[in-house]
Amino acid sequence: MDTEEFLLPRSRTANERLHALIPGGAHTYAKGDDQYPEHLAPVISHGRGAHVWDVDGNRYIEYGSGLRSVSLGHAHPRVVEAVRRQLDRGSNFVRPSILEVEAAERFLATVPTAEMVKFAKNGSDATTAAVRLARAVTGRPRVAVCGDHPFFSVDDWFIGTTPMSAGIPAATEELTVAFPYGDLAATEELLSRYEDEVACLILEPATHSDPPPGYLAGLRQLADRHGCVLIFDEMITGFRWSEAGAQGLYGVVPDLSTFGKALGNGFAVSALAGRRELMERGGLRDSRDRVFLLSTTHGAETHSLAAAMAVQTTYAEEGISAQLHALGERLAAGVREVAAAMGVGDHIVLRGRASNLVFATLDETGQPSQRYRTLFLRHLLAGGVLAPSFVVSSALSDADIAHTVDVVAQACAVYRKALDAGDPTPWSAGRPVKPVFRRLA
Repeated sequence: MDTEEFLLPRSRTANERLHALIPGGAHTYAKGDDQYPEHLAPVISHGRGAHVWDVDGNRYIEYGSGLRSVSLGHAHPRVVEAVRRQLDRGSNFVRPSILEVEAAERFLATVPTAEMVKFAKNGSDATTAAVRLARAVTGRPRVAVCGDHPFFSVDDWFIGTTPMSAGIPAATEELTVAFPYGDLAATEELLSRYEDEVACLILEPATHSDPPPGYLAGLRQLADRHGCVLIFDEMITGFRWSEAGAQGLYGVVPDLSTFGKALGNGFAVSALAGRRELMERGGLRDSRDRVFLLSTTHGAETHSLAAAMAVQTTYAEEGISAQLHALGERLAAGVREVAAAMGVGDHIVLRGRASNLVFATLDETGQPSQRYRTLFLRHLLAGGVLAPSFVVSSALSDADIAHTVDVVAQACAVYRKALDAGDPTPWSAGRPVKPVFRRLA
Protein backbone atom coordinates (compact mmCIF):
# COMPACT_ATOMS: atom_id res chain seq x y z
CA MET A 1 0.00 0.00 0.00
CA ASP A 2 1.30 3.49 -0.84
CA THR A 3 2.03 5.38 2.36
CA GLU A 4 0.11 8.39 1.08
CA GLU A 5 -3.01 6.21 0.83
CA PHE A 6 -2.50 4.58 4.22
CA LEU A 7 -5.07 6.27 6.43
CA LEU A 8 -6.50 5.16 9.75
CA PRO A 9 -9.70 7.19 10.22
CA ARG A 10 -11.25 4.98 12.92
CA SER A 11 -7.97 4.67 14.79
CA ARG A 12 -7.53 8.42 14.61
CA THR A 13 -11.00 8.96 16.13
CA ALA A 14 -10.34 6.31 18.77
CA ASN A 15 -7.04 8.00 19.68
CA GLU A 16 -8.90 11.28 20.22
CA ARG A 17 -11.32 9.48 22.55
CA LEU A 18 -8.39 7.89 24.38
CA HIS A 19 -6.67 11.24 24.96
CA ALA A 20 -9.91 12.82 26.18
CA LEU A 21 -10.27 10.24 28.94
CA ILE A 22 -6.81 8.76 29.66
CA PRO A 23 -3.70 10.88 30.36
CA GLY A 24 -1.31 10.18 27.48
CA GLY A 25 -3.94 8.27 25.54
CA ALA A 26 -2.66 4.90 26.79
CA HIS A 27 -2.06 3.10 30.07
CA THR A 28 1.62 2.59 29.22
CA TYR A 29 3.79 5.43 27.92
CA ALA A 30 5.55 3.07 25.50
CA LYS A 31 2.18 2.44 23.81
CA GLY A 32 1.48 6.14 23.29
CA ASP A 33 0.65 7.48 19.84
CA ASP A 34 3.68 9.79 20.15
CA GLN A 35 5.76 6.64 19.58
CA TYR A 36 4.32 6.34 16.05
CA PRO A 37 4.16 8.58 12.97
CA GLU A 38 1.55 11.32 13.20
CA HIS A 39 -2.01 10.00 12.64
CA LEU A 40 -0.62 6.51 12.02
CA ALA A 41 -0.97 4.93 15.45
CA PRO A 42 -3.32 1.96 15.01
CA VAL A 43 -5.77 1.20 17.80
CA ILE A 44 -6.05 -2.56 18.17
CA SER A 45 -9.29 -4.49 17.85
CA HIS A 46 -7.95 -8.00 18.52
CA GLY A 47 -5.04 -10.35 17.99
CA ARG A 48 -4.35 -13.99 17.27
CA GLY A 49 -0.97 -15.63 17.03
CA ALA A 50 1.54 -13.21 15.53
CA HIS A 51 -1.14 -10.99 13.97
CA VAL A 52 -3.26 -8.10 15.21
CA TRP A 53 -6.12 -6.23 13.59
CA ASP A 54 -6.85 -2.53 14.10
CA VAL A 55 -10.28 -0.89 14.33
CA ASP A 56 -9.95 0.10 10.67
CA GLY A 57 -9.78 -3.57 9.67
CA ASN A 58 -6.08 -3.65 8.76
CA ARG A 59 -4.09 -6.74 9.67
CA TYR A 60 -0.48 -6.48 10.84
CA ILE A 61 2.34 -8.85 11.64
CA GLU A 62 3.17 -7.70 15.17
CA TYR A 63 6.59 -7.54 16.80
CA GLY A 64 7.36 -6.66 20.39
CA SER A 65 3.96 -8.15 21.25
CA GLY A 66 2.50 -6.60 24.39
CA LEU A 67 5.82 -4.88 25.15
CA ARG A 68 7.56 -8.28 24.98
CA SER A 69 5.01 -10.03 27.19
CA VAL A 70 3.22 -12.17 24.58
CA SER A 71 6.09 -14.43 23.56
CA LEU A 72 3.85 -17.37 22.56
CA GLY A 73 1.52 -15.27 20.41
CA HIS A 74 -1.89 -13.81 21.17
CA ALA A 75 -4.66 -16.07 22.52
CA HIS A 76 -2.33 -19.07 22.71
CA PRO A 77 -4.68 -22.08 22.98
CA ARG A 78 -2.82 -23.81 25.79
CA VAL A 79 -2.72 -20.66 27.91
CA VAL A 80 -6.31 -19.68 27.15
CA GLU A 81 -7.57 -23.14 28.09
CA ALA A 82 -5.68 -23.08 31.40
CA VAL A 83 -7.18 -19.69 32.18
CA ARG A 84 -10.69 -20.75 31.14
CA ARG A 85 -10.59 -23.75 33.48
CA GLN A 86 -9.87 -21.48 36.44
CA LEU A 87 -12.46 -18.82 35.62
CA ASP A 88 -15.25 -21.27 36.37
CA ARG A 89 -13.69 -22.00 39.78
CA GLY A 90 -13.36 -18.42 41.07
CA SER A 91 -10.47 -16.02 40.70
CA ASN A 92 -9.82 -14.54 44.16
CA PHE A 93 -10.52 -15.67 47.72
CA VAL A 94 -10.11 -14.49 51.31
CA ARG A 95 -7.41 -17.15 51.84
CA PRO A 96 -4.71 -18.55 49.55
CA SER A 97 -5.86 -21.00 46.92
CA ILE A 98 -4.08 -24.31 46.43
CA LEU A 99 -3.03 -22.95 43.03
CA GLU A 100 -0.70 -20.50 44.77
CA VAL A 101 1.54 -23.20 46.16
CA GLU A 102 1.36 -25.18 42.88
CA ALA A 103 2.39 -22.08 40.91
CA ALA A 104 5.24 -21.39 43.36
CA GLU A 105 6.48 -24.97 43.09
CA ARG A 106 6.33 -24.78 39.29
CA PHE A 107 8.19 -21.47 39.20
CA LEU A 108 10.95 -22.58 41.56
CA ALA A 109 11.41 -25.76 39.55
CA THR A 110 11.84 -23.58 36.45
CA VAL A 111 14.18 -21.10 38.18
CA PRO A 112 16.09 -23.37 40.58
CA THR A 113 18.56 -20.61 41.53
CA ALA A 114 15.79 -19.10 43.70
CA GLU A 115 14.49 -20.57 46.97
CA MET A 116 11.28 -18.58 47.52
CA VAL A 117 8.93 -16.59 45.30
CA LYS A 118 6.15 -14.09 45.71
CA PHE A 119 3.79 -13.18 42.86
CA ALA A 120 2.40 -9.78 41.96
CA LYS A 121 0.78 -8.14 38.93
CA ASN A 122 3.45 -5.86 37.46
CA GLY A 123 7.17 -5.50 37.28
CA SER A 124 7.43 -2.22 39.17
CA ASP A 125 5.91 -3.71 42.31
CA ALA A 126 8.40 -6.58 42.18
CA THR A 127 11.50 -4.43 41.65
CA THR A 128 10.45 -1.94 44.33
CA ALA A 129 9.85 -4.79 46.77
CA ALA A 130 13.35 -6.07 46.00
CA VAL A 131 14.84 -2.64 46.68
CA ARG A 132 12.87 -2.25 49.92
CA LEU A 133 14.00 -5.68 51.06
CA ALA A 134 17.63 -4.87 50.23
CA ARG A 135 17.45 -1.66 52.24
CA ALA A 136 15.93 -3.53 55.18
CA VAL A 137 18.46 -6.34 55.31
CA THR A 138 21.48 -4.04 54.88
CA GLY A 139 20.22 -1.03 56.84
CA ARG A 140 21.52 1.17 54.03
CA PRO A 141 19.69 3.96 52.15
CA ARG A 142 21.23 4.13 48.67
CA VAL A 143 20.23 2.19 45.56
CA ALA A 144 22.74 1.68 42.75
CA VAL A 145 21.06 1.20 39.37
CA CYS A 146 22.68 0.38 36.06
CA GLY A 147 22.59 3.72 34.25
CA ASP A 148 22.72 2.07 30.82
CA HIS A 149 19.40 0.28 31.27
CA PRO A 150 16.23 2.18 30.40
CA PHE A 151 13.63 1.21 32.97
CA PHE A 152 13.26 -0.45 36.36
CA SER A 153 10.12 0.88 38.07
CA VAL A 154 7.40 3.53 38.10
CA ASP A 155 8.29 4.27 41.71
CA ASP A 156 10.18 7.31 42.97
CA TRP A 157 13.53 5.61 43.57
CA PHE A 158 13.91 5.09 39.81
CA ILE A 159 11.68 7.66 38.06
CA GLY A 160 13.51 10.37 39.98
CA THR A 161 16.56 9.59 37.83
CA THR A 162 14.71 10.20 34.53
CA PRO A 163 13.70 13.42 32.75
CA MET A 164 10.14 12.79 34.01
CA SER A 165 11.02 13.42 37.66
CA ALA A 166 8.30 16.01 38.30
CA GLY A 167 6.62 15.39 41.66
CA ILE A 168 9.54 13.49 43.19
CA PRO A 169 11.41 15.09 46.13
CA ALA A 170 15.06 15.85 45.52
CA ALA A 171 15.96 13.98 48.70
CA THR A 172 14.57 10.80 47.14
CA GLU A 173 16.41 11.35 43.86
CA GLU A 174 19.71 11.76 45.68
CA LEU A 175 19.47 8.28 47.17
CA THR A 176 19.73 6.61 43.76
CA VAL A 177 23.16 6.46 42.12
CA ALA A 178 24.21 4.88 38.81
CA PHE A 179 26.94 2.56 37.62
CA PRO A 180 27.88 1.70 34.00
CA TYR A 181 27.21 -1.75 32.56
CA GLY A 182 30.27 -3.90 31.97
CA ASP A 183 32.67 -1.72 33.99
CA LEU A 184 33.64 -3.42 37.23
CA ALA A 185 36.27 -0.83 38.10
CA ALA A 186 33.77 2.04 37.89
CA THR A 187 31.28 0.07 39.98
CA GLU A 188 33.88 -0.66 42.64
CA GLU A 189 34.79 3.03 42.72
CA LEU A 190 31.12 3.89 43.27
CA LEU A 191 30.80 1.38 46.09
CA SER A 192 33.96 2.70 47.70
CA ARG A 193 32.80 6.31 47.36
CA TYR A 194 29.57 5.42 49.15
CA GLU A 195 31.12 2.86 51.47
CA ASP A 196 28.51 1.18 53.70
CA GLU A 197 25.72 3.26 52.10
CA VAL A 198 24.68 1.19 49.05
CA ALA A 199 21.95 -1.35 49.77
CA CYS A 200 21.91 -3.04 46.37
CA LEU A 201 23.11 -3.22 42.81
CA ILE A 202 20.16 -3.63 40.41
CA LEU A 203 20.56 -4.28 36.70
CA GLU A 204 19.35 -6.29 33.75
CA PRO A 205 21.89 -9.12 33.55
CA ALA A 206 22.04 -8.74 29.75
CA THR A 207 20.56 -6.48 27.09
CA HIS A 208 21.83 -5.83 23.56
CA SER A 209 24.80 -8.18 23.90
CA ASP A 210 26.07 -10.90 26.15
CA PRO A 211 27.79 -9.59 29.30
CA PRO A 212 31.59 -9.28 29.01
CA PRO A 213 33.39 -12.43 30.15
CA GLY A 214 33.49 -12.58 33.94
CA TYR A 215 31.35 -9.45 34.37
CA LEU A 216 28.37 -10.92 36.21
CA ALA A 217 30.62 -13.10 38.37
CA GLY A 218 32.67 -9.99 39.12
CA LEU A 219 29.54 -8.11 40.18
CA ARG A 220 28.64 -11.01 42.43
CA GLN A 221 32.05 -10.73 44.10
CA LEU A 222 31.78 -6.93 44.43
CA ALA A 223 28.36 -7.21 46.05
CA ASP A 224 29.67 -9.78 48.51
CA ARG A 225 32.79 -7.77 49.32
CA HIS A 226 30.87 -4.55 49.93
CA GLY A 227 27.96 -6.20 51.73
CA CYS A 228 25.22 -5.19 49.30
CA VAL A 229 22.42 -7.17 47.66
CA LEU A 230 22.70 -8.19 43.99
CA ILE A 231 19.38 -7.91 42.13
CA PHE A 232 18.82 -9.12 38.57
CA ASP A 233 15.87 -7.53 36.77
CA GLU A 234 14.84 -10.44 34.53
CA MET A 235 11.61 -8.87 33.22
CA ILE A 236 12.93 -9.13 29.67
CA THR A 237 15.63 -11.80 29.93
CA GLY A 238 13.35 -14.18 31.85
CA PHE A 239 12.31 -17.01 29.49
CA ARG A 240 13.64 -15.19 26.40
CA TRP A 241 17.25 -16.00 27.31
CA SER A 242 16.39 -19.38 28.79
CA GLU A 243 13.57 -20.85 30.85
CA ALA A 244 15.55 -19.96 33.97
CA GLY A 245 16.40 -16.51 32.66
CA ALA A 246 19.84 -15.01 32.20
CA GLN A 247 20.94 -16.34 35.59
CA GLY A 248 20.26 -19.85 34.33
CA LEU A 249 22.16 -19.19 31.10
CA TYR A 250 25.22 -17.46 32.54
CA GLY A 251 25.43 -19.39 35.81
CA VAL A 252 25.61 -16.43 38.20
CA VAL A 253 23.14 -16.48 41.10
CA PRO A 254 21.76 -13.15 42.33
CA ASP A 255 20.38 -12.60 45.81
CA LEU A 256 17.05 -11.48 44.38
CA SER A 257 15.55 -11.46 40.89
CA THR A 258 12.36 -10.20 39.32
CA PHE A 259 10.36 -11.76 36.49
CA GLY A 260 7.32 -10.71 34.47
CA LYS A 261 6.44 -10.01 30.83
CA ALA A 262 6.77 -13.45 29.16
CA LEU A 263 5.80 -15.18 32.41
CA GLY A 264 2.06 -14.73 31.74
CA ASN A 265 1.92 -14.45 27.92
CA GLY A 266 -0.06 -11.23 28.32
CA PHE A 267 -1.82 -12.07 31.58
CA ALA A 268 -0.86 -9.89 34.53
CA VAL A 269 1.65 -11.75 36.65
CA SER A 270 5.12 -10.91 37.93
CA ALA A 271 7.42 -12.50 40.47
CA LEU A 272 10.01 -11.59 43.06
CA ALA A 273 12.29 -14.54 43.75
CA GLY A 274 15.41 -15.07 45.76
CA ARG A 275 17.31 -16.45 48.70
CA ARG A 276 15.23 -17.75 51.59
CA GLU A 277 17.28 -15.81 54.16
CA LEU A 278 16.24 -12.53 52.56
CA MET A 279 12.72 -13.39 51.45
CA GLU A 280 11.69 -14.61 54.91
CA ARG A 281 12.13 -11.04 56.18
CA GLY A 282 8.77 -10.39 54.52
CA GLY A 283 7.18 -13.47 56.07
CA LEU A 284 5.94 -14.75 59.42
CA ARG A 285 8.88 -16.94 60.43
CA ASP A 286 11.55 -14.33 61.12
CA SER A 287 12.21 -12.65 64.48
CA ARG A 288 13.59 -9.38 63.07
CA ASP A 289 11.60 -6.28 62.05
CA ARG A 290 9.10 -7.26 59.38
CA VAL A 291 9.45 -5.96 55.82
CA PHE A 292 6.27 -5.02 53.98
CA LEU A 293 7.42 -7.03 51.00
CA LEU A 294 4.45 -7.50 48.66
CA SER A 295 0.79 -7.47 49.57
CA THR A 296 -1.54 -7.14 46.59
CA THR A 297 -5.23 -7.95 46.44
CA HIS A 298 -4.93 -9.33 42.92
CA GLY A 299 -1.39 -10.70 43.10
CA ALA A 300 -2.52 -14.33 43.18
CA GLU A 301 -5.58 -14.32 40.91
CA THR A 302 -5.99 -17.93 39.95
CA HIS A 303 -6.35 -17.40 36.21
CA SER A 304 -3.08 -15.42 35.98
CA LEU A 305 -1.19 -18.07 37.94
CA ALA A 306 -2.72 -20.74 35.71
CA ALA A 307 -1.51 -18.78 32.68
CA ALA A 308 2.01 -18.64 34.14
CA MET A 309 2.08 -22.39 34.74
CA ALA A 310 0.84 -23.06 31.20
CA VAL A 311 3.54 -20.77 29.81
CA GLN A 312 6.27 -22.57 31.74
CA THR A 313 4.99 -25.97 30.63
CA THR A 314 4.84 -24.84 27.00
CA TYR A 315 8.37 -23.42 27.13
CA ALA A 316 9.73 -26.65 28.59
CA GLU A 317 7.85 -29.09 26.36
CA GLU A 318 8.14 -27.19 23.07
CA GLY A 319 11.59 -25.61 23.47
CA ILE A 320 10.24 -22.09 23.05
CA SER A 321 13.45 -20.28 24.03
CA ALA A 322 15.29 -22.07 21.21
CA GLN A 323 12.44 -21.31 18.80
CA LEU A 324 12.59 -17.61 19.63
CA HIS A 325 16.30 -17.54 18.95
CA ALA A 326 15.93 -19.38 15.64
CA LEU A 327 13.13 -17.07 14.46
CA GLY A 328 15.11 -14.01 15.48
CA GLU A 329 18.21 -15.23 13.66
CA ARG A 330 16.18 -15.79 10.49
CA LEU A 331 14.61 -12.35 10.69
CA ALA A 332 17.91 -10.62 11.46
CA ALA A 333 19.67 -12.29 8.55
CA GLY A 334 16.92 -11.22 6.15
CA VAL A 335 16.75 -7.63 7.37
CA ARG A 336 20.51 -7.20 7.30
CA GLU A 337 20.69 -8.65 3.80
CA VAL A 338 18.09 -6.32 2.27
CA ALA A 339 19.41 -3.29 4.18
CA ALA A 340 22.87 -3.93 2.79
CA ALA A 341 21.51 -4.51 -0.70
CA MET A 342 19.69 -1.16 -0.60
CA GLY A 343 22.78 0.63 0.65
CA VAL A 344 21.51 1.37 4.16
CA GLY A 345 23.20 -1.43 6.08
CA ASP A 346 25.08 1.14 8.16
CA HIS A 347 21.92 3.12 8.91
CA ILE A 348 19.32 0.50 9.86
CA VAL A 349 21.17 -1.44 12.52
CA LEU A 350 19.84 -4.47 14.40
CA ARG A 351 21.00 -4.94 17.96
CA GLY A 352 20.36 -7.44 20.71
CA ARG A 353 20.06 -11.15 21.30
CA ALA A 354 18.18 -12.90 18.50
CA SER A 355 15.16 -13.43 20.76
CA ASN A 356 15.06 -9.74 21.68
CA LEU A 357 16.00 -7.69 18.59
CA VAL A 358 15.70 -3.93 18.47
CA PHE A 359 16.68 -1.61 15.63
CA ALA A 360 18.43 1.74 15.44
CA THR A 361 17.77 4.26 12.67
CA LEU A 362 20.84 6.37 11.92
CA ASP A 363 21.11 9.56 9.87
CA GLU A 364 23.67 10.67 7.28
CA THR A 365 26.30 11.16 9.99
CA GLY A 366 25.60 7.84 11.70
CA GLN A 367 23.76 9.40 14.63
CA PRO A 368 20.44 8.03 15.99
CA SER A 369 17.56 9.87 14.35
CA GLN A 370 13.91 10.08 15.39
CA ARG A 371 13.07 11.53 11.96
CA TYR A 372 14.49 8.51 10.16
CA ARG A 373 12.76 6.23 12.66
CA THR A 374 9.51 7.97 11.69
CA LEU A 375 10.16 7.29 8.01
CA PHE A 376 10.98 3.65 8.68
CA LEU A 377 7.94 3.01 10.91
CA ARG A 378 5.62 4.74 8.44
CA HIS A 379 6.62 2.42 5.62
CA LEU A 380 6.52 -0.69 7.80
CA LEU A 381 2.97 0.16 8.87
CA ALA A 382 1.87 0.73 5.30
CA GLY A 383 3.21 -2.74 4.49
CA GLY A 384 1.29 -4.38 7.31
CA VAL A 385 4.14 -4.67 9.81
CA LEU A 386 3.66 -3.21 13.31
CA ALA A 387 7.18 -3.14 14.67
CA PRO A 388 8.37 -0.72 17.35
CA SER A 389 11.10 -3.36 17.65
CA PHE A 390 11.83 -6.70 15.99
CA VAL A 391 11.20 -8.75 19.16
CA VAL A 392 9.73 -12.04 17.94
CA SER A 393 7.05 -14.36 19.26
CA SER A 394 7.02 -18.10 18.66
CA ALA A 395 3.76 -17.70 16.67
CA LEU A 396 5.58 -16.18 13.69
CA SER A 397 5.59 -18.31 10.55
CA ASP A 398 8.18 -18.48 7.78
CA ALA A 399 5.70 -16.57 5.60
CA ASP A 400 5.42 -13.83 8.24
CA ILE A 401 9.17 -13.37 8.32
CA ALA A 402 9.44 -13.43 4.53
CA HIS A 403 6.75 -10.75 4.25
CA THR A 404 8.45 -8.66 6.92
CA VAL A 405 11.75 -8.79 5.05
CA ASP A 406 10.01 -7.76 1.81
CA VAL A 407 8.41 -4.77 3.53
CA VAL A 408 11.74 -3.82 5.13
CA ALA A 409 13.35 -3.91 1.68
CA GLN A 410 10.75 -1.44 0.37
CA ALA A 411 11.28 0.80 3.38
CA CYS A 412 15.05 0.64 2.88
CA ALA A 413 14.69 1.83 -0.73
CA VAL A 414 12.90 4.95 0.53
CA TYR A 415 15.42 5.34 3.33
CA ARG A 416 18.21 5.42 0.74
CA LYS A 417 16.42 8.18 -1.18
CA ALA A 418 16.10 10.22 1.99
CA LEU A 419 19.78 9.75 2.82
CA ASP A 420 20.75 10.86 -0.68
CA ALA A 421 18.54 13.92 -0.31
CA GLY A 422 19.93 14.62 3.13
CA ASP A 423 16.43 15.06 4.55
CA PRO A 424 13.82 12.42 5.46
CA THR A 425 10.99 14.95 5.90
CA PRO A 426 9.34 14.48 2.47
CA TRP A 427 9.02 10.76 3.14
CA SER A 428 8.10 10.84 6.84
CA ALA A 429 5.30 13.45 6.95
CA GLY A 430 4.32 15.13 10.19
CA ARG A 431 6.14 15.41 13.49
CA PRO A 432 8.82 12.84 14.33
CA VAL A 433 8.20 10.05 16.81
CA LYS A 434 9.38 10.96 20.30
CA PRO A 435 11.38 9.30 23.06
CA VAL A 436 9.32 8.00 26.00
CA PHE A 437 11.34 9.79 28.67
CA ARG A 438 11.33 13.55 28.09
CA ARG A 439 10.66 16.54 30.34
CA LEU A 440 7.92 18.18 28.27
CA ALA A 441 5.06 16.64 26.28
